[in-house]
Amino acid sequence: MLQYALRRTLMMIPVFFLISLLIFLVLNLAPGRPGQAGSTETVQKGSENASESVIIFKRQFDLDKPILLNTRSLLSQDDVRALIVAAADIEGNPTNAEIIDAKERLEDYGNYLVRHLIVLLDDPSLEVQRRAGAALTVAARQPLRSESSGEGEQVTADNARIDAFNKEFRSWKCAEDAPPACLGEVRSQWTAWYAANEADYTWSGLEVADSALFDTRFARYWGKLLRLDLGVSVVDYEPVLPKLMRKLKYSISLSLTSVMLAYLLAVPLGVYSAVKPGSKVDNVMTVGLFMLYSLPTFFTGSVLLKLLSQGTPLALFPTGGFADSSDPAVTTIGLLLDVAWHLALPLATSTAVSLAALSRYARTGVIDVIRADYIRTARAKGLSEPVVIIKHAVRNGMIPILTLLGGLLPVLVSGSVVIEVVFTIPGMGSFLVDSINQRDYNSVMAVLLASSLLTQIGLLLSDLSYAFVDPRISLD
Repeated sequence: MLQYALRRTLMMIPVFFLISLLIFLVLNLAPGRPGQAGSTETVQKGSENASESVIIFKRQFDLDKPILLNTRSLLSQDDVRALIVAAADIEGNPTNAEIIDAKERLEDYGNYLVRHLIVLLDDPSLEVQRRAGAALTVAARQPLRSESSGEGEQVTADNARIDAFNKEFRSWKCAEDAPPACLGEVRSQWTAWYAANEADYTWSGLEVADSALFDTRFARYWGKLLRLDLGVSVVDYEPVLPKLMRKLKYSISLSLTSVMLAYLLAVPLGVYSAVKPGSKVDNVMTVGLFMLYSLPTFFTGSVLLKLLSQGTPLALFPTGGFADSSDPAVTTIGLLLDVAWHLALPLATSTAVSLAALSRYARTGVIDVIRADYIRTARAKGLSEPVVIIKHAVRNGMIPILTLLGGLLPVLVSGSVVIEVVFTIPGMGSFLVDSINQRDYNSVMAVLLASSLLTQIGLLLSDLSYAFVDPRISLD
């Protein structure tokens, strides 16, 4: 069994990597991107500071990088000039979409453009020279460091130094109505700077290959992930991991209690139906449970809220939230009663939905075992019916239930999205929905990756439990 567990654990590494790749691709290839709504609005206002803040924002969150493969080091002089011509609408009458795309690419390509832009400062076209100087102020800009990348004071000092460099770069350009002498001054400033920093903008073949694979969004994200850094939220710039842990207690309280209640009710009901199949009680339970199963979660929750929370005179439970007790002097029992009062309706909703499926799995598993030869042998030995059912049939008939237990851990992390939204519980489910609506990709990635990892762990524990329940099963 130990060898099996070790093999499965090692297999989890490539599986987790592929899952993270799939999630990352879906998020990054979906329409829009983090901060796009706000950044688009500010850029349209024509504010240079707003445009620069968008550029800084993208570089802080690696949104200026290609997703999986970086070929920007292979850009040619003609490619860069074509981008400048299109972005400035100098010739060829490009469409608005082409102009916007060219501007964004000039912003995103960054230091891969520097060596070409330096040459374009001597281009025969004065307009291209001006645009090349303006593009250099963006391409040479250094990104500010994130708080998650070091100590707070060190980050602040580094950001101050970087900001001073960036302010100096912003002055090295000419306005459209500037005299030609301005271009000569700007050219000399950039030429002197590039002579001192040329090594940072020229690459060997090995460095080109390295940038192609590792100077990408996915590679940088995994570099942080290996350090257990889940990134920073684009909404409030707070590290994602502490936020994730704060939300976890709400989902555990709801989901774990719901799963326990569902199993405590479903197993006895399933066993009773298996012992007396086709009886009136079995038929009534089957119809009733499947009626509950057919009702959508949001419908069941909304009905319970309307009848028992907002009804007249049955306003028995709160309409949402997790607890009202904010008094530090409240007792533990008082706090537990307050939480139980708030979770009564969410638990009823969640348990009602899963109860039917679990009871049917338990019924099917026990029925299959009851028909086995060793059960008839146990009865022939004179064992009482309760001993035969509980000790032999139920134990070996729980394998379908153990299979479902494999999904327990991810449920504790992701929570019940619908239930948490309907009952306004600040758990993992509502956190995931809010993150999707706000395009907070780091938070979405964190929740989904945690759920996928615990799914694999849950399936491993489920497989290992088979050997404990049924000695006939060997994992070696």
